[in-house]
This record gives sequence, structure tokens and C-alpha cells, in this order.
Amino acid sequence: MNEPQEEGKKKKGLFARLKEGLSKTRSSITSGMDRIFSGYSEIDDDFYEDLEEVMIMADIGVNATDSILGRLKKQVREQHIKDPASCRELLVQDIRDQMNVEPDAYDFEQGPSVMLIIGVNGVGKTTSVGKLASLYRQEGKKVLIAAADTFRAAAAEQIDEWGRRADVDVIGAGAGADPASVVYDAVNAAKARKADLLLVDTAGRLHNKKNLMAELAKIDRVITREWPQARRENLVVLDGATGQNALSQAREFAGVTNLTGIILTKMDGTARGGVAVAIQSELDIPVKFIGVGEKTGDLQKFDPDAYVRALFERDDPEEDLIEASETSSRGEKPEDSSEEA
Repeated sequence: MNEPQEEGKKKKGLFARLKEGLSKTRSSITSGMDRIFSGYSEIDDDFYEDLEEVMIMADIGVNATDSILGRLKKQVREQHIKDPASCRELLVQDIRDQMNVEPDAYDFEQGPSVMLIIGVNGVGKTTSVGKLASLYRQEGKKVLIAAADTFRAAAAEQIDEWGRRADVDVIGAGAGADPASVVYDAVNAAKARKADLLLVDTAGRLHNKKNLMAELAKIDRVITREWPQARRENLVVLDGATGQNALSQAREFAGVTNLTGIILTKMDGTARGGVAVAIQSELDIPVKFIGVGEKTGDLQKFDPDAYVRALFERDDPEEDLIEASETSSRGEKPEDSSEEA
């Protein structure tokens, strides 16, 4: 099979996983919107109120929903739209525009880079580090992991296991070691081994902002001093199932470090997948990776078009049958993926 066909098949497979992973959110949103867009004969205050309720229930958030509906109302007035069903595509396109990822969002892939992964415990932070290592290892990049979470007892064992799965070396130290010292060793190992990507797993603490800020600042100074030419990414991992709490966490971390992107995890277990829209709308921080399952391949780069299609596009029964058949023929089974405590 030639490369374009292989790439097309890969993208289709990723979309199928995304669509399946977002099925709970999709069910919540599409059923509500179908009811509204087909049930109303005119565009009035009740129509907008019902639409607002559906969006907020999907955790798109009050502020983001208000902004989206405000723009929808303006378009309806300017284009003299009378049919409620005609609003659906306008609404979906506006949400797609909200989720835009800039062309340079993944420039770190073009040269030596350091990806600092932060987040509270329990969101799947260490697991995300392991899955990212596997993702980029499969793309042919030389990857190294810095086990800089020296406070959580099980962190070292967990990241070592992910390193073995991904066939990636892990640089660590004993419990209680200075995280910045671990990063120092890892940065120098990455330079010596000509690594393409250094993934830094950090302690999941937010309750003491002063200590967190000091620790992140120290790590930042080490990386800047030891590897100034490396591209930098600061990604916060958020549990999509926590809805608006994830948005609050993103705000907190944005206050202590310069966030360049977000990793949304556990999106397969929630009907609150709309939180991605809220985060990008309110914080203007792009979602760069999204996790929709336990398997390594279920953490993927965020594709706004695929995300919106997975949430809002009406089902094609024949296409769903083909995707189910392909998944069955691959014999896919969930991987064991222990999340952080």
C-alpha cells in the first residue's frame, strides 16, 4: 500500500478512536441539539435558552457558551436567518474556530526539545509522559525521560515501567532527591546521546504555590543554562472528567508558569468533553494532546477538525459498521494502564 493510502488509513483509525472515546459527550450534545434544531419552528428566546442549557451541560462553560451564542445571535440577525435548523452549521463552525491550533504548535518536533509535564496527582500525568514517549518513539525520534517526581513513592516504578514499554531510557534518582538535580542529569544525558526529545515528569503539587513556583523556576533555570538551544514546551495535564475543575487547575498553573499547551486525559469516561472548548476559549491556551482511552495509541495530537466532527457530525451507519469491523479484525484490547494516585 502506498504512503497516502497508509496515512489515510491511519487518520481514519485515529478518528474512529477519538469518536468512540468522545461517545458520552457526543451522545449528550447531539441528542440535545437534534431535539432543539428539529423541535423549534422559530428562533426565539426559548430556543436560545435550550441551546445554552445543552452546551453548559456538556461543560462548554458559561463564559464560552455566552460568547458562542452571542456570535450566533449576531449572525442570525445579520443573515436574516429564520429556520432554527440553519443555525446548527453556524454553531458548529464557530466552535471549530474556537479550537484552532496554530501552525507552529508542534514546532518542537523539528529540533531538540524539552517538554515539561505538570499537573496535580491523579490526572494521568505520569501515564501521559509514558504515552508521549511511545508516540514519539514510534515516529522514529530518540526520546529520554527525566523522572523528576521524587516526592511520590510509586512515581519511579511507574515511570520506569512506561520507559520499558516505550523502549526509552529513564534518568532518575532516589526518593526525596532534588528534582532540579534530576533534570540537570537528564539534560546532559540528552545532549550527550543526541536525543530529539526530553520528557520531564514533575511532582503533582498545587496546594503550595510558593514551593511549586520555586521548583519550576529552578528547573527552568537548569534547562535554560544547560541546553539553551533546546525548544521548550510546558504542558499541563488535566482530567477531562473533572469538567470545570480542570479549567480552574489550568488557571492556577498558568499563574505559576508559562503554559504552552494542554493535555486532556480521560475524555472517554465523561460526558463533559466540551471542557476543551471552555479552556481554549477562556485561557487562549491550545489543547495539544487528547487522551480517549487506556491504550497507548489513545493519546493523540489534538486535531480541531476531528474533535468537532467527533462531537457534532451526524452518524453515518455504514461508516460506523466499517470502523467496527476494522477494530474487531485488529483484535484490539485495552492495555493495562495504572493511573497516578
